[in-house]
Amino acid sequence: MNAFIEELKWRGLFSDMTPGTEEQLDKELTKAYIGFDPTADSLHIGSLIQIKILAHFQQHGHQPIALVGGATGMIGDPSGKSAERNLLSEETLLHYVDCLKNQLSRFLEFAGDGDNKAILVNNYDWMKNFTFLDFAKNIGKHITVNYMMAKDSVKKRFSGDSGVDGMSFTEFTYQLLQGYDYLHLFQNEGVKLQMGGSDQWGNITTGTELIRRKARGEAFALTVPLITKADGSKFGKSESGENYWLDAKKTSPYKFYQFWLNATDTDAERFIKFYTFLPKAEIETLIEEHLTAPHERKLQKKLAEEVTIWVHGKEEFEKAVKASQILFGQSTAEDLVSLNEELFLQVFDGVPQKELSKAEAIGTNIVDLISEKTGFLKSKGEAKRELAGNSISINKTKVGEDYSVSENDLIDGKFLLIQKGKKNYFIVKAV
Repeated sequence: MNAFIEELKWRGLFSDMTPGTEEQLDKELTKAYIGFDPTADSLHIGSLIQIKILAHFQQHGHQPIALVGGATGMIGDPSGKSAERNLLSEETLLHYVDCLKNQLSRFLEFAGDGDNKAILVNNYDWMKNFTFLDFAKNIGKHITVNYMMAKDSVKKRFSGDSGVDGMSFTEFTYQLLQGYDYLHLFQNEGVKLQMGGSDQWGNITTGTELIRRKARGEAFALTVPLITKADGSKFGKSESGENYWLDAKKTSPYKFYQFWLNATDTDAERFIKFYTFLPKAEIETLIEEHLTAPHERKLQKKLAEEVTIWVHGKEEFEKAVKASQILFGQSTAEDLVSLNEELFLQVFDGVPQKELSKAEAIGTNIVDLISEKTGFLKSKGEAKRELAGNSISINKTKVGEDYSVSENDLIDGKFLLIQKGKKNYFIVKAV
């Protein structure tokens, strides 16, 4: 079996391929591409599998091409969608294209003199001067409407199974535009393979068919499964439905790290194969160790480490680990005070806050602070009882009745973390 195909299969990342794909990969260095539509100014973790497939492809000696859909992004892929996308302005779209180019360049090897260095292309470059009449005459005549209607992405919309009856002509043409991308890359770059998620099978094979009919050539298709959680729920979104982005400004490395750390045992066993580059033997050893002592969560910790370093780098991973240790009481007060405002608020997201002036906070006795000034406890009497019971901490350090706030206690010069017991937190913000 071809080494690249074998790797995809043992990792659970193989869905389907056209006949002859494996033979093509065995025969010669092959160029393959995956498309990324610029629907936002960042990719999210739903795109990580596609990026990883290209990275594996390159590691196995072949040449990956990342296509950013500056042209197709103006329309929107109907595959897997139940409704028409909102169309973006050209200015917004071009901004998104630039952002995605910068992101993708972090994950693939674009430098060097090797034959398999990665290439980045934008389909707007070859579509911008293509008139509608030229496209209809030179491309449209090679693919019948019957052929296009037979694709699942189209049939579902026309049957009403998606909850929407039909689709616009704009979205209907998407598969033909994507098919033309493949034809263009086949003719101009020597690309012989397109890869993508299993929902892209119809669009990809439209490309192989267009190449067969228009260019009298042979091209191939390979798809990977769509990733869901073990319970069948959508992968890559928070409970509130928000995406986890690859851009640190949109999803912090800490939250990104926590996403992987909080994977269930079943998901962690799958995801460590999907999302890391760890070899098979090491993964199998980790799974065995996890089954022996699941409470140690070795799989989740290794998964979170590998993916966070891959996306955000080692330094951000180490910050995320430190922040997690602070939350679960495995750190010092000095670690807590060293946090900046952004990371501190991420770690203690949702904790109640009270804003005081610095004049009100500095020098205040702990009894007054946790009762009358903040309302954290109901009365001075309760405050004294809790302090006498050694259950009150300031910045993770136990304090008694003689404690008063000093400026050195303020985290990032403005926050104070009050804690009663193990899980009852309160934040004072001194401004």
